[in-house]
Amino acid sequence: MTTTTTEELSATTLLRFATAGSVDDGKSTLVGRLLHDSKSVLADQLEAVEQASRSRGQEAPDLALLTDGLRAEREQGITIDVAYRYFATPRRRFILADTPGHVQYTRNMVTGASTAELTVILVDARNGVVEQTRRHAAIAALLRVPHAVLAVNKMDLVGYEEKVFAAIAQEFTAYATELGVPEVTAIPISALVGDNVVEPSASMDWYGGPTVLEHLETVPVSHDLAHCHARLPVQYVIRPQTADHPDYRGYAGQIAAGTFRVGEQVTVLPSGRTTTVTGIDLLGEPVDVAWTPQSVTLLLADDIDISRGDLIVPSEDAPPTTQDVEATVCHVADAPLTVGHRVLLKHGTRTVKAIVKDIPSRLTLDDLSLHPHPGRLVANDIGRVKIRTAEPLPADSYADSRRTGSFILIDPNDGTTLTAGMVGESFASPEPVKDAAEDDGWDF
Repeated sequence: MTTTTTEELSATTLLRFATAGSVDDGKSTLVGRLLHDSKSVLADQLEAVEQASRSRGQEAPDLALLTDGLRAEREQGITIDVAYRYFATPRRRFILADTPGHVQYTRNMVTGASTAELTVILVDARNGVVEQTRRHAAIAALLRVPHAVLAVNKMDLVGYEEKVFAAIAQEFTAYATELGVPEVTAIPISALVGDNVVEPSASMDWYGGPTVLEHLETVPVSHDLAHCHARLPVQYVIRPQTADHPDYRGYAGQIAAGTFRVGEQVTVLPSGRTTTVTGIDLLGEPVDVAWTPQSVTLLLADDIDISRGDLIVPSEDAPPTTQDVEATVCHVADAPLTVGHRVLLKHGTRTVKAIVKDIPSRLTLDDLSLHPHPGRLVANDIGRVKIRTAEPLPADSYADSRRTGSFILIDPNDGTTLTAGMVGESFASPEPVKDAAEDDGWDF
């Protein structure tokens, strides 16, 4: 088995990508084939798969069995959101978020794709683009995943016909373009046989594009968040009160985006108080500059009231604070989200009380039309919401920052996650109407 040295890994870039597809589109086989043919499967794992395949009467190894442990857990009733797999080639390191295919698990794609730079959407060549395909494309568009791969699978079952692939690719690309997906790469594959997954297919000489792995290895990826809006959500206030540091007070957290420097003037939100960074501790050592995604402790010149949930930002680049949040959301809970629903809104490290004031629209995936003022969203629905929070929130637009422009809504009674939201994101909006819940007696 080919191995990659530590030195080689340190010189390669990292690509986070997610896979999605309807049930029986061959997603497990694709993941297994990708791991097997890229030499990312340990010998004992492959031997176990071969033995299990022989016991089922199969001559060739069933590579889908490499992910069958996850499937078995689901059958046992264990809730699993997303399975992450890690592998590497000499050209790039990969973190794969393997999302479930069933319609009722569509909500989990939000988790898997939320940090992805690329999503692979599988389509069965015999079935073409189906509703679940459109739903996955809509979520990828909402989450602003920069790159999308349409993997038209099971081409061996349609005689490797170019016209079948071309029709599916044209339909999906047109739909994705309407959604605003910036880039779609369509690849005809047979995950079972291995065509165009890692090695080029000898059965589709009409296709001259990259294989799946070749595209994953070469697609441009930018991790340069150091030049984005600098944001540090405060996670913890550190006061060791030791003899060596009797007056130490630091504000710890992971930098969500951007760069912080000693001597920089910063503002603490939502209070709006300004101060200066006098020191930065990284792994217990002082540094002059720190950037995303480092976890650091900031030392500030002034003794001001800062607690978990506050956001430290450069004073010249502070986002607006608001109690009225408009966003596009994907509803993930079985219980519906309704107008007047009292919720908790978690934004970064801050959680505040909130109420759903209006649901202006729900997206219809078939034709991308908007159903105005549905009054509620049910599981897997995508829609627009207006939310009033009890306290001001410093919320970036999701278009500016995927980290500080996102939030979740939580049921205050049992802590269930209800909805994942993207601030300011919208396909379109109907005419504004009077808030359906503005006279409910709440005082915020």
